[in-house]
Amino acid sequence: MVAQLCWLCEFLRLRRLAHLLEKDNPCLFAHYQSHLQIKLFMNKGERISRFVAELGADDVDLTQVDIAKHPFYRAFFRCWNERRYYEAHDVLEQLWLTTESGDADFFKGLIQAAGAFVHLQKRFEHPAHAKHGRRLPPAVRLFRLAEKNLTGFGPRHHGLDVAALCQLLRAYADQIVASDYKTNPWLPETAPKLEIGAR
Repeated sequence: MVAQLCWLCEFLRLRRLAHLLEKDNPCLFAHYQSHLQIKLFMNKGERISRFVAELGADDVDLTQVDIAKHPFYRAFFRCWNERRYYEAHDVLEQLWLTTESGDADFFKGLIQAAGAFVHLQKRFEHPAHAKHGRRLPPAVRLFRLAEKNLTGFGPRHHGLDVAALCQLLRAYADQIVASDYKTNPWLPETAPKLEIGAR
């Protein structure tokens, strides 16, 4: 209870500070706050948009209707290829939640694939950790769910070779199962890359 009150007091203090700073200079506020403090004043969608802009996307046009050109879709692949699977998951989840299209299962499959690689990466980084040491079974479940959700979009969809990705997901899951859930096939130096190209 005390921790909750401390958090609430800090939140209210920051809100008052923001209000005072915005009166004098609305742009000044962010320069005096840490990333975590700024996070209190932004919803997840705003944080994801800022994150995508920080990735170097010159124009974060959230109204882009061509999915292959949407900044969140492109950021997913950049994060994936940089082995930032959790961020890839977050970015694409935002697109999935805000897009009205027949691509819901496609997005869900990509998000699940990224989630599976989060499990493998955590297991690699902390193999003896009580929680992270048990990440291989959930990774296999996510690989299987991702493949199930993506299969209907093959062979290519929005510039992605879906058939090749499904084959990759199946291979990772099969390697883990074949080792009786003891061997993590993921290594940073051989981490898979995804490319989006011509449709």
